[in-house]
Amino acid sequence: MDKPTESEAKVASPEDENPKSSSTCAAYIRTFERTLVKYNFEARGVQRVLPHECHPLTWTSYLQPFFFWTSINLAAQNVTLGMLGPNVFALSFRDASICAFFGSLIGALGVSYTATFGPVSGHRTLIFARYTFGWYPTKLLVILELIVLMGYSMIDLVIAGQILSAVSANGSLSIVVGIIVVAVIGWLISTFGIWVFHTYQRYAFIPQLVAFSILYGVSSHNYDLSTPSHGDSRTIIGSRLSFLSLTLAAAITYGGAAADYFVYYPVTTPPLALFTISLVSLLCSFTFTYCVGIGLASAIPTIPTYSAAYDTSQGALIVAGFINSTSPSNFNTGFGKFLAVVVALGLIANLAPPTYSSGIDFQVLGKNFQTIPRVVWNSVAVVIYTVCALAGRDHLAEIFTNFLALMGYWVIIWMGITIEEQFLFRSSLGFKIGTRNEESRRGWGQGYDWTIWNSPEKLPLGIAAFIAFLVGWAGAILCMAQVWYIGPIAELVGEYGADMGNFVGLSWAALVYPPLRWLELKKFGR
Repeated sequence: MDKPTESEAKVASPEDENPKSSSTCAAYIRTFERTLVKYNFEARGVQRVLPHECHPLTWTSYLQPFFFWTSINLAAQNVTLGMLGPNVFALSFRDASICAFFGSLIGALGVSYTATFGPVSGHRTLIFARYTFGWYPTKLLVILELIVLMGYSMIDLVIAGQILSAVSANGSLSIVVGIIVVAVIGWLISTFGIWVFHTYQRYAFIPQLVAFSILYGVSSHNYDLSTPSHGDSRTIIGSRLSFLSLTLAAAITYGGAAADYFVYYPVTTPPLALFTISLVSLLCSFTFTYCVGIGLASAIPTIPTYSAAYDTSQGALIVAGFINSTSPSNFNTGFGKFLAVVVALGLIANLAPPTYSSGIDFQVLGKNFQTIPRVVWNSVAVVIYTVCALAGRDHLAEIFTNFLALMGYWVIIWMGITIEEQFLFRSSLGFKIGTRNEESRRGWGQGYDWTIWNSPEKLPLGIAAFIAFLVGWAGAILCMAQVWYIGPIAELVGEYGADMGNFVGLSWAALVYPPLRWLELKKFGR
């Protein structure tokens, strides 16, 4: 991406529209923002990127989404998630890998769809959600998304701290120090705007790809490719569904922020091209890293060094994976430790985007929140998830299994409602809602008036979407299978249940939304 111009970097706020309301604090904030603009950093927050503010579409613009998503997902976080297939769900290498592939595919489809609305609207993802959920119900989505973003960031920090501690001499570097170091670097990259972290993401995948390829090479001969999944047939089916749902949840949660990163792309960006490039990148990078983790975990019962490392932490198992069992001295020379450090620092690429989006999403909570710059909210988010990482650093597996799958439910329900709103009520295929804005009457954004994003009285009330959302959640609760709760329908499958919450929640919400939305339009006209 090109550097933002002053018009792109500036931020509008209620103080700009009413100078008399400015306080001393607001004056300092405006001064700070002008300083950011002066040095070509992005000060813009939630405000819409207008068509004339977008960057030209070049051949590098088409490559950037591929590099961006690949850099995010070639991360140790996904490796440790893959470990749960054999180690928690007792799946074979084959079963776990197939589930990971299809979970990644379903999740990547949703994320790629959401990303296409960045260029066409100029809006951040949860501003776009207002066009379905309205002004007030969207605030609930924002809170859930903030939990997701900061939760993932917390996991990134814990894994990075574990790896850095594992490579230090006798664990002399504590996990706490590793967490703080990575948090500070992630804050620096994300705080100063989209150009900075897009530039970083363009190249961050290269050392990660090299490191993980070497990890494959030195550890793959240890993978257990023959041991079958454990349990009777119904239990295995339940475990497959649960692990597939977990990998789906990990992928689809990017959907709550995907449009944030492409708002500076011009309206003329082909949606199909952005969708396809994002899909390929997401699917390849997720599957690649999941399979590394699945392979490492499959070898835990047969490789003593892997077992001992996993008893320490998931991050330590990644470090142990760099040991070539036929020549352990290769690791002790320091090259293996160097690669492990590369993997740990690679988590910064996974950390920066959610940190950036956290600052945006705080502003979506309301007009008063918009008066505080994005960089301030970025800093608040970093403090919150760093403190949580320090507190939860010894419970990573529990966080994964209890948190990730649960957070995936709301995203897939929201996406189902959004897709129906677009194709049944906004496009010419269905009951198109009339708009006065000529820009909104054509193309992928047909039927949307992108100028009313901050006008509660013009947006949908969101009653239909909110009710459908609750209905979807009811279905998800009945069909979820978590460590702390197994729904009455989920427990019918096997010994440990089957997590079907994503699929049932989506289908229930999709069934009730169209008639509810039709009634809402008939009654209120918006």
